[in-house]
Amino acid sequence: MSAAETLTSLPTGASDATAQKIRVGFVMHVMQVAGAEVLVTQIIEQLSDRIEATVFCLDALGELGQKLLDAGTPVVVLNRKLGLDRDVARRLADEVKARNIEVLHAHQYTPFFYSALSRMLHRAKAKILFTEHGRHYPDIVSKKRWLANRLILQRYADVSTACCDFSAKALREIEGFPKASTLPNGVDLRSLPKRGNENETARLRERLGMQSGTPYAACIARFHPVKDHETLIRAWQLVNESLPNAKLLLVGDGECRQKCEALSRDLGLEKSIQFWGIRHDVSDILRAIDAFALTSVSEAASLTLLEAMASGCPAVLTDVGGNSEHVTHGIEGFLAPRSDSQTLGKYLVELLSDRQRCDAMGDAARKRVENDFDLAGVIERYAAHFQTMTST
Repeated sequence: MSAAETLTSLPTGASDATAQKIRVGFVMHVMQVAGAEVLVTQIIEQLSDRIEATVFCLDALGELGQKLLDAGTPVVVLNRKLGLDRDVARRLADEVKARNIEVLHAHQYTPFFYSALSRMLHRAKAKILFTEHGRHYPDIVSKKRWLANRLILQRYADVSTACCDFSAKALREIEGFPKASTLPNGVDLRSLPKRGNENETARLRERLGMQSGTPYAACIARFHPVKDHETLIRAWQLVNESLPNAKLLLVGDGECRQKCEALSRDLGLEKSIQFWGIRHDVSDILRAIDAFALTSVSEAASLTLLEAMASGCPAVLTDVGGNSEHVTHGIEGFLAPRSDSQTLGKYLVELLSDRQRCDAMGDAARKRVENDFDLAGVIERYAAHFQTMTST
């Protein structure tokens, strides 16, 4: 396999309509099913009449990459080696020049780093839009990286954005990108209809194999240490004591799943907690449950949280990262300290035992998304950046 695997051939010609489009290259790690990658897919789909997109994957294709490829979007896999792969910048620059890319939209720091090197060392002329999403916990960068950003690399970020104020502040103060601003995430309300009445919910639950009249909470997240499912499972022990018929659905997969399944058994919760694995009917699940839970030790702007809110789910969250920018405590849900299973459990009991309050918070959550986090407005802001960057 070649170092840069071009999965579609270069276009041999372009129509007048195509020639008028802005040529945008999206630089990613791998086009897996995750927040930033879903956003890129949505931008490509919804701006298809205004941009000519190419996706550059540093590491691998991924499920969403294959779907884009099948739909006709060019995808280039650069097959980055471990460590600092200096040749990736050259290969990226060669592709940018060959495809006449005007804007590189780099998501996360490493894709930005290689985009900046392609311009700095190999004279790729594309402007760079750097978008930051999540942050590591603890959020520490080396002095060498900070200095490189401050003195050199930040100059190659023509525009720097982040998906929430928390991440934008980290870009400015920790990474050294002083002009970073917030461009929030959004969700497609057209694909997330409001939940139906009791009869419709009962029919939906029957189709999903859920019990009618049973209080349900769900966490939809990969089983990774940063998501801290163990704290949620310990919190559910308190819920089970107060509401023994309540059920917790854990949707997703990952490296910590077996450990969490073992903890569930050790606490005697194997009948109360259900592990559903990876699902492709998440929107139905969100409309069928009563509350959404997310107990991460670090979080920026969770798209699944926004999807849950759009589906009319109140949320119980750890008060970390950007969560408080999306949920106001006591209005759209509850916020608890990181790793505090006692407080999280108390809030889950409050919601699941009070149908009227649960519904009121769910309605407030839907309205919050309609007002502040509609995907259509988010994508228009990215389109405006593409337009401005190619007009100067």
